[in-house]
Amino acid sequence: MLLAAVDVGSNSFRLEIGRADGSHIERRGYWKEIVRLAAGLDESGRLSRKAIETASECLARINERLRGMPASHVRAVGTQTLRQALNADEFLLEAQHALGFPIEIISGREEARLVFEGCMHSLAPSPKRRLVVDIGGASSEVIVGHSFEANRAESFKIGCLNVTLKFFPDGVIDRASLRRAQVACQAEFEEAESFFGQGRWDEAYGTSGTIGAVSLVLRDQGWTDGTITASGLGRLRQALMAAGDVRRVRFDGIKQERAAVLAGGLAVLMAIFETFGLHELRTAKGGLRLGVLYDLLGRRESHDIRDATVDRWQLRFGVDSAQSERVAQTALGLFRAVAPSADEESLKRILIAAQLHEVGTAVSHGDYHKHSAYLIEHGDLPGFSTSDQKNIAELVLGQRGNLKKVSALLEEPERAAALLALRLAVILHHARRDVVCERWTLRFARAIDFALERAWLDQHPLTRHLLEEEAEQWQRVGVRFTVRELS
Repeated sequence: MLLAAVDVGSNSFRLEIGRADGSHIERRGYWKEIVRLAAGLDESGRLSRKAIETASECLARINERLRGMPASHVRAVGTQTLRQALNADEFLLEAQHALGFPIEIISGREEARLVFEGCMHSLAPSPKRRLVVDIGGASSEVIVGHSFEANRAESFKIGCLNVTLKFFPDGVIDRASLRRAQVACQAEFEEAESFFGQGRWDEAYGTSGTIGAVSLVLRDQGWTDGTITASGLGRLRQALMAAGDVRRVRFDGIKQERAAVLAGGLAVLMAIFETFGLHELRTAKGGLRLGVLYDLLGRRESHDIRDATVDRWQLRFGVDSAQSERVAQTALGLFRAVAPSADEESLKRILIAAQLHEVGTAVSHGDYHKHSAYLIEHGDLPGFSTSDQKNIAELVLGQRGNLKKVSALLEEPERAAALLALRLAVILHHARRDVVCERWTLRFARAIDFALERAWLDQHPLTRHLLEEEAEQWQRVGVRFTVRELS
């Protein structure tokens, strides 16, 4: 089985294709282009028209390598620049059309978790606590964990490209500019020293284009065996100052586009060494893309990290798991009735929305649906992209009350069907017990028709009343809703 991961990064776009053999993934294809997406952000925080067009052209080329692959075998993720861009939705509209697959913007912590997972899959198993560092174009991820579990994962908004653009804007590399860049980076990392400093880990690894390039230079210059050390970084710093300009940085084996951002990457790396007390850093081959591939494999093989996340959240917020399961199973049944062609991810989305629909009761029982939606959209949910969280949060917000607050859902038939299914499931289980109604039908096209056994409705007068109120809510947004009896 072939799986593909697309990294829509701030400095470069990368494609990795792997063949899954049991629980192992072996690389079968790789593609990389330097795009410099972060450089396309203007002063207002918007991506320029040229940046969007350049990115789309690159993604169209990647599409050639992906043609014929099922959508469930491909996952594309966007990182810091797309998290930051005010017009990310405009970018996604064109970029997804060019790529031919959805692009998910992931949070910084989710990116860090995936980096750690990918890195661990490329290393021999060890009981030791490991620190992993990844320096991207516009962010750097730092993680501490053991085995495949990231115990602490953070993302910082500094990377090789944005630091180069900010501190070496005219290309000049001198002692003062390098020092300013390093101090600024240390200021970003400083508050995390207690989480990632000495004593929190036993060995350190790095994975990224910057770290790979630095390791290669140190080895080729004879300064180390490829291990990144503080003294090796000092010698590289001297070499960059001797070059004097990013355009004159030359090292065998290092492409010019990588050399052009080496000064910024070095400043970030030196700040990491200084802040977290590193003496040496070994390189690892795995990273974000490999993490995405293994995460994708887990979803297909029923080892979905999202399931573990839901379980932890239910425990953390004291969710009535029996009630959430009732609502979930009923919502799934109703959704399948009105959206029989829905894919697995759509089914997963409504399942999770139902499982987490009451997390907000930990804040307050009044307007709990609003609290639930806020927690889901803004919380740290390993395995979920920011778009996943937003979509689930919208469903949860719309589980009760007026429909105008989620009017955007009503514009898309499948999402409207999911909303209807969740709302009806919440109503049917309002008494927080199992519901047995042998015969029912649900149809939803331009209008909603919900029919249940007459005897069952007669035995549940409050449910009948709530369904009639629900019909009024839909009619207020222009959707006719009929509750019928089946004799």
